[in-house]
Amino acid sequence: METVAERITNLRKEKNLSRAEFSKQSKISLTTISFLERGRKPTVDILIKIADFYDVSVDYLLLRT
Repeated sequence: METVAERITNLRKEKNLSRAEFSKQSKISLTTISFLERGRKPTVDILIKIADFYDVSVDYLLLRT
């Protein structure tokens, strides 16, 4: 089963973005993105930013759909 970290990483890769490009475009720090992709749990604010950036639901990011 996919993890939240894997889902976030896969969305970034599907858009052919490097971590640095994703950071710049989403205005989420590169350090935060790196931590998230290694398994750190995202805050609600970060979840909303990622969901908005990729046009997906927070439920999708949290593996609830």
